[in-house]
Amino acid sequence: MTLLEIARIYTDLVRAEREIPEEEHRAKETINALRTKYHEMLMAKMREDRVDFLDRFDAANKAFELVRESETKYGAQTEEKRQ
Repeated sequence: MTLLEIARIYTDLVRAEREIPEEEHRAKETINALRTKYHEMLMAKMREDRVDFLDRFDAANKAFELVRESETKYGAQTEEKRQ
């Protein structure tokens, strides 16, 4: 997977987690586990691609920036167009 693909999945998971009601504990736990997995993948890929980040928070911010820049440059894409 490319850094952009991982960043897109990670940012989608962060947004999805915010949308889940607090009383939906199981759903929140599942999304949180996936978000954590993709955050770790994101940081590993950033290291591999020599993208500097200070800490996990900075890596997360850079993921959102990367996705935002991609959408600005290429326009918002649907899932079908990404594949």
